[in-house]
Amino acid sequence: MTREERHALLGPEVLKHIEAIVDAAPEPTPEVVERLRRIFTQPQGALPAPSPALAAEAA
Repeated sequence: MTREERHALLGPEVLKHIEAIVDAAPEPTPEVVERLRRIFTQPQGALPAPSPALAAEAA
């Protein structure tokens, strides 16, 4: 589905509502970003090691 198709399907009011919710959401913590990075870099395989900065924080 293209961007234009999504916009036509949802309509401008729904899109404005979604944008407002996203804008109000807090920034993710470094821990969340690191976990997502590990998941997205190898979704079907073994997880890569945590980044050195977060590994040092955990210790």
